[in-house]
Amino acid sequence: MQESFLSSDIHLQGLNPEQRLAAQHFEGPILVLAGAGSGKTRVLTARVCHLIHTHGVPADRILAVTFTNKAAGEMKERIGRLLGSEPAGMWVGTFHAIGARLLRRHADRLGWDRTFSIFDADQALRLVKTVQDSIGLDPKRWSPKAIRNEISNAKNQLITAKQFEEEHEGSFDLYLRNVAKVYPEYQKALERQNAFDFDDLLAKPVELLEAVPALLDQYRDRFAFLLVDEYQDTNRAQFRFVELLAGQHTNLMVVGDDDQSIYGWRGADVRNILDFEHSFPSAVTVRLEQNYRSSQKILDAANHVIAQNVNRKGKTLRTDRVGGELITMLESFDENDEARWIVDEIETRIRDTPGSSYSSTAVLYRTNAQARALEDAFRREGIPYQVVGSVRFYERREIQDVLAYLRLISNPRDGVAFARVVNYPRRGIGLTSQEHLIRWADEQGLSLLEAALRASEIPKLRAAAARGLERFAELIQRFGVRATQASVGDLLEELVEDLDLVRHLVEEGPDGEDRARNVSELIAGAVDFDATEVQSIAEEDIDAFTELDLFLQQVALVADVDRLDPTADTVTLMTLHNAKGLEFPIVFIAGMEEGLFPLGRAYDEPETLEEERRLFYVGITRAESKLSLCWARQRRRAGDFNYNARSSFVDAIPEELVEDRRTKRLGLAAQSTPHRSRRAWQSEGARQDHTEYDYEPDPEYAMNQDTPRFVKGERVVHPTFGSGSVVEISGFGRDLKVSVDFDDVGRKKLLLRYASLEKDWP
Repeated sequence: MQESFLSSDIHLQGLNPEQRLAAQHFEGPILVLAGAGSGKTRVLTARVCHLIHTHGVPADRILAVTFTNKAAGEMKERIGRLLGSEPAGMWVGTFHAIGARLLRRHADRLGWDRTFSIFDADQALRLVKTVQDSIGLDPKRWSPKAIRNEISNAKNQLITAKQFEEEHEGSFDLYLRNVAKVYPEYQKALERQNAFDFDDLLAKPVELLEAVPALLDQYRDRFAFLLVDEYQDTNRAQFRFVELLAGQHTNLMVVGDDDQSIYGWRGADVRNILDFEHSFPSAVTVRLEQNYRSSQKILDAANHVIAQNVNRKGKTLRTDRVGGELITMLESFDENDEARWIVDEIETRIRDTPGSSYSSTAVLYRTNAQARALEDAFRREGIPYQVVGSVRFYERREIQDVLAYLRLISNPRDGVAFARVVNYPRRGIGLTSQEHLIRWADEQGLSLLEAALRASEIPKLRAAAARGLERFAELIQRFGVRATQASVGDLLEELVEDLDLVRHLVEEGPDGEDRARNVSELIAGAVDFDATEVQSIAEEDIDAFTELDLFLQQVALVADVDRLDPTADTVTLMTLHNAKGLEFPIVFIAGMEEGLFPLGRAYDEPETLEEERRLFYVGITRAESKLSLCWARQRRRAGDFNYNARSSFVDAIPEELVEDRRTKRLGLAAQSTPHRSRRAWQSEGARQDHTEYDYEPDPEYAMNQDTPRFVKGERVVHPTFGSGSVVEISGFGRDLKVSVDFDDVGRKKLLLRYASLEKDWP
């Protein structure tokens, strides 16, 4: 770029040399390896502004793909601020949102109507269960969740139902043979109900572009420049989508960090970024290594940790923030002791640091189960907190019920929505009546809603059930007409009032009022809904849909991290995966123990162990000023007590960067046990020598005398693992153990006094 442009290009001001080089790149492929906290969002924004302002590229010829809807909104807002006007016609959104845009325009080419429903994970799982029932595949023996995951993996690899069936119908693997029976029927059921699941939003646009060359040419010409953020997290379907659109002109910028690739378990392929220069041989590579977030001590720790990985491009983060606080390595007795120390430390910092707030702090952990002890400690001390990744608002039962009504009003062919609310609130339409309806609808070639309108014609159907079905169908029909005239806020208020839903919820019992308040919150969100802000529908297509259609699309594509409230003065609790892309002045990482982080199974595959280490690197680099790594000598996991060694991941951190601390509760143990150096702990951890941890279990969890007794073969229920059958009982007294074959997660061996098992009464 010529120097004369620099003074007038406000979007380039303040960029460091590497950022400027990336932002000024014009034509051809470019790989930007953006280290944590290196200002990649600023580079992406500056590049878009440079294309528009300096090179005269029309905004509607640019496609930018982001990781979250929130990031998409922020990018568009920043670009508008820098340019002085909205980048009209530019497409910005997540892969799912962009895919949904294309399908809203062209779904008819694939056999779907443009007003299709988008099934979330729960709705997709319900459909899998329905399909299993229809083909006689026992859901108790063959986990619907596992089958759903297998179908999801196949779709992300662009393996169609037909291809999967052909490959596995004769397989020696009985499980894959069963998936090969379910997948095709599941996909047919989606099409019959005019619905896509989340994976279809990635796979179907690829199918569309490959099947219709003229359409591919149209979009290649439309999007002359592509920018993709978080490229290290793309899967096969996403790679192919990008390859199709950019494969001809190759004006593709991908920004990512191979050291932060942490979603391999859900199909992401780190090879996409590692092999980018192979896929696009003329690519320019720019490394962003200047960190604007963390202190040098934190970065030194991160650099030493990630250097242990072999499969990486290689970069070393640096900062102008020299020095900084030492990293605290906290050793605790158990998870409750660990949680109490974290709470006390937060309170101390709030008290001793003027101007500090709870919102400056995050507690991160490897698994959601770890949140229990932490939440207990925060509640006990009255410290405000928010949990990201717990039961999500839109996944709450009462919200799903209301949304099912709205989905059915929007898409009368949505069979999953129909089944969910046809008898809610109760209308006297039992399971037997629903079976008669389903059978007759299939025979007549009707949707369930169409059949319900003619329920009086169904043989063997009770008159009362027929009247209930007809009234239900008429209600949906009436609100379908209303949806073409009313705002979604008014529509939802009228629907909830018509159903008398608040009264029904309140009458349910102690939780009823909370559920009613949640429905009121949904109504408030609908009233505030602005259809013009829906990023997953092109501006020129909005008039083709009702406000209800647009609202449902917005709800379907909301990501959990989008719902983090940064303005709330609360401590944030979340998994390390959910923390990606965020930053906090103070960070605690809990559960730094072998077998928990890294997970024990990670040692089976070098690639998995490297991904776990990348996850630790992500956690470290969330911290701006203070990082604490916490581990417990013993921890309850899966109902059993585990005696732990400290995570081997922390061995890579030089001793001069660390201060070792222990909780007060370890005082007695310290008096009776000779002091051991940090290196001695490391060598002992490697040997898994736990002899010095011979303590009595935490008295808080003394055995409950009312614990039920079980016998071999008995059906039981566990609060986390669900239902299963007892297959073995061993030990005596406090050491009594049970082995249970759980329907969904396989066999687990549990210490009875901690297992919280209950009899699964018929």
